Amino acid sequence: MLTFLFISLFLLLLLTLLFKFITAEGDFTLISKKHVKKEAIEDKVVWITGASRGIGEVLAKQLASLGAKLILSARNEAELERVKKQLVGKYAPDEVKILPLDLASGEDSLKVAVEKAESFFPGAGVNYMIHNAAYERPKSKALEVSEESLKATFDINVLGTISLTRLLAPFMLKRGGGHFVVMSSAAGKTPAPGQAVYSASKYALNGYFHTLRSELCQEGIKVTVVCPGPIKTSNGTGSTSSKAFSDKHVSSERCAELTLIAATHGLKEVWISNQPVLAVMYLVQYMPTIGYWLMDKIGGKRVEAAAKKGNTYSLSLLFGGKNKSA
Repeated sequence: MLTFLFISLFLLLLLTLLFKFITAEGDFTLISKKHVKKEAIEDKVVWITGASRGIGEVLAKQLASLGAKLILSARNEAELERVKKQLVGKYAPDEVKILPLDLASGEDSLKVAVEKAESFFPGAGVNYMIHNAAYERPKSKALEVSEESLKATFDINVLGTISLTRLLAPFMLKRGGGHFVVMSSAAGKTPAPGQAVYSASKYALNGYFHTLRSELCQEGIKVTVVCPGPIKTSNGTGSTSSKAFSDKHVSSERCAELTLIAATHGLKEVWISNQPVLAVMYLVQYMPTIGYWLMDKIGGKRVEAAAKKGNTYSLSLLFGGKNKSA
């Protein structure tokens, strides 16, 4: 009788965990943290790159509602002003600063930007640096990527981001601490057929920032690497015209919320995605032979689906079915 009860409880626990995994929007550690710690954000200076649209814009809104002092950066100053107008008067009247920034502009220009950011709020420097800006071109085969696209991707996603970090970190170290939140990608953890150069840039970010944290964590520097899968945004980034398909994406609002949960709880790396991408990330991380076999099986089909504007996350790619256009 006791054996039967033990087996029943074990199976119930197993089914519960399986259900949670199937319906999860992130890795188990992340989803175990239920709420953002407001006290970790309130009155802190948060600098966001790529803040003019998508996840960056949503992060700005959520951070403002939590009482953060914001510095918003992107290349498009008009779009930054649009975002600021949405915040001023509603969230933080005098605590939103605009700092136009091109990450590919070179170290001298980035140095000037860092000095401005550090001077915006007297007596308070940048507490959180959210590296959200990214460059991504439409999907293409690895050998078909142009030199121009290769250079542009690495100039913004890697070189500019690392340079900005190198210039800002000394100010944080002088104050005794700071926190870098890096918007990487699931493509920085698993193969991403059709996105080889973008994937390579995200792998590079992961390697740099995990190493940076290991070197400087004893001096007060924290790093949170965020790896989102497909995200549905209001401006079309990461979404498709198919409602059935886009419903499988995590919303930009939820992605931003989970990012802030991860940062305020001091998590080192988190994954944000629905299935099947989340399962693939676990397979590649913990069972790489199976995970890479799976990606090899769908690789060519995924590139073809992207060319036809189809569903590049469909299970039919694995089982050989026809991919319906989105």
